[in-house]
Amino acid sequence: MARGPLPLPISLDPDGPTPLHVQLREGLRAAILDRRLPRGARLPASRVMAADLGCARGTVVLALEQLIAEGYLTARSGSATRVAATLPDDTLPRSDPAQRPAPAVVPSLSRRGARRVATPAPRFMAGPGVPDAFALGRPALDAFPYAVWARLLQAEWRHGPAERPDPRGSPALRAAIAAYLAQARGVVCEADDVIVTAGIRQSLRLLAELLLDPGEAALVEEPGFPGIGLALASAGLRTVPIPVGPGGLAVAGAGPLLQGARLAVVTPAHHYPLGHAMSLENRLDLLAWAEAAAGWIVEDDYDGAYRYAGRPLAPLRALDRGGRVIYAGSFSKLLLPALGLSYLVLPRGLVAPVNRALAEIGPAPPGIGQWALARFIADGHLAGHLRRTRRLYALRQEALVEAARRHAADVVAVAPMEGGMHLIARPGPAWGPTRDDGEAVARLADAGISAVALSAYHAGAPEPGLLLGYAAVPERAIEPAVRRLAETLRPAR
Repeated sequence: MARGPLPLPISLDPDGPTPLHVQLREGLRAAILDRRLPRGARLPASRVMAADLGCARGTVVLALEQLIAEGYLTARSGSATRVAATLPDDTLPRSDPAQRPAPAVVPSLSRRGARRVATPAPRFMAGPGVPDAFALGRPALDAFPYAVWARLLQAEWRHGPAERPDPRGSPALRAAIAAYLAQARGVVCEADDVIVTAGIRQSLRLLAELLLDPGEAALVEEPGFPGIGLALASAGLRTVPIPVGPGGLAVAGAGPLLQGARLAVVTPAHHYPLGHAMSLENRLDLLAWAEAAAGWIVEDDYDGAYRYAGRPLAPLRALDRGGRVIYAGSFSKLLLPALGLSYLVLPRGLVAPVNRALAEIGPAPPGIGQWALARFIADGHLAGHLRRTRRLYALRQEALVEAARRHAADVVAVAPMEGGMHLIARPGPAWGPTRDDGEAVARLADAGISAVALSAYHAGAPEPGLLLGYAAVPERAIEPAVRRLAETLRPAR
């Protein structure tokens, strides 16, 4: 009598932070390695597994296909999926528990490496387990169309391209990005002008090493995202902070600070973190500077799609007539942080040298998900998601401003912004005996509230305040979180 499939010693958490297919894959792998699923054991059919676990069949198929590719499972046409007779881990050398570990070798670091590890971790970096209220840079995961995304990922696993990844990114994704930008952001480009990267910092290091020599100057916004300066410094550049006012970065009054600079990194549509939009006069001045200096402008349009008063502002790239603007965007803030995909739109003159550099240095950006993202954009899901989240974020911003007015007006002043995904809370009279926003962040963290110190974004004299992200916080959770924030920051009586 044939032996039936074994029951699965696995449960899934649909509300957990880890995708269901990852939970299932890791659960099956652990069960195999722990011998709870013995070698040769027959697994239930994917439809049965999906019903037992309460998930979509595509989730099961995705997990099984990866374990088959890794050698933990075997499957033949017309036959059940089974645990492999020989596991990939069997080829690893077995360790003797009684054997003493080798003594740790103190590495001899380069001067650059020693400086890097001696630098304390910046306060703007959020670690794992950060609560939604009020974490920065986190989109509304409760509004993401997971069913659509899972279907596209499943199709990619089944039919996606199997050739070696293109260091420029998937041709389908680059074409989809070009079409989307032309329609939604007024950026006219072709697929060959687009390269896919693993984030703005990788993009900046690539551009800095290609366009400037070590020791040359790059203009950055003051205040500004510290990761920009760190990426440029890691490429050997000297960063020059330029003050940002209500009209954005202004080179007209920068004078000697511009001496020798040939690169500027700016956020014209929605300055990070203050939220200002760069005025037309300042945009034209910046473009004129780039042409006169034979320099380059990196336009970081990280959340330019989110504008709640009128239409989104046209990018700086749309005004560029000299081919000096490199447009940068990201899908991590628009869709899912785990995607880890960004992109650059290059001026035509930079396409060939950047492609040659990519072919030499690589590596290609993560390949899994690029085909699915291309279909997500081309089928209109990105445009629809942005329309929905634009309305949603406007409501959540309004809820945060109103909750701060009602419950924390004596502690913080929170003013609305015309766009973006965060607001700034500036100290009120009842903030406490100290205006140290770093201390306030630590106290809030103990109370389960995530915030980032505004002073961490200043290279010079710091301005105290808190950055509060609202995009990922449901409206019902905003008011109690603001109450807890106010109670935490008020001085004890």
